[in-house]
Amino acid sequence: MSHQDPVSPPTPSPSRAASTWGSSIADPGPLGLAGFAGTTFFLSVVNTNMLGTTVQGTVLGLALFYGGLAQLLAGMWEFTKGNTFGALAFSSFGAFWMSFWYLINHVVPAELAAKASAPDILHSIGLYLLVWSIFTAYMTVAALRTTGAVLAVFVLLTLTFIALTIGFFGESVADFEANSNVWIHIGGWLGIITALAAWYASFAGVTNATFKRVVLPVMPR
Repeated sequence: MSHQDPVSPPTPSPSRAASTWGSSIADPGPLGLAGFAGTTFFLSVVNTNMLGTTVQGTVLGLALFYGGLAQLLAGMWEFTKGNTFGALAFSSFGAFWMSFWYLINHVVPAELAAKASAPDILHSIGLYLLVWSIFTAYMTVAALRTTGAVLAVFVLLTLTFIALTIGFFGESVADFEANSNVWIHIGGWLGIITALAAWYASFAGVTNATFKRVVLPVMPR
């Protein structure tokens, strides 16, 4: 029994040259999923208020290098392998984490320095999350043609983004300072479950590839 790539959906046959080049590259899926899972897990723990918002900055290193750069590289390798779904997903979420790093490090401080309205800043973050909710929702439709493991990640991630979007649109300055917004806490718990699902898909991908057989099922569709 051959191992199942947990990310790649059925794709048209590439040219012989592209096929030869792509076949010489290891599956980048487990790397992209692991980078996504680790960063999502950390930020989601913060969003549940188990640690508090004062430590949110600790995630920025993960966001830039593991969730960001590692996923972006995984996306580029997926392009080489001819996997449109994996290429778009990993490149986009790599860019998401890089943009999150820039948002927290540069954009929000600049807006605060310019004396922007705090509610407007919170609502703009809500709009930012709405953009990612829409993207993740239509990628969930495409994920129906991948594997059950990847589909579970995208369903859970869509719910996570929706909860966080609702939370930030309804967030008040008092809620933010007290970290008491229920929807953001729900988004945090959903994010933790999403991260665990992504870690499983990554674990299955690397284990099945290493053992050259299906050790952990990913439910190919």
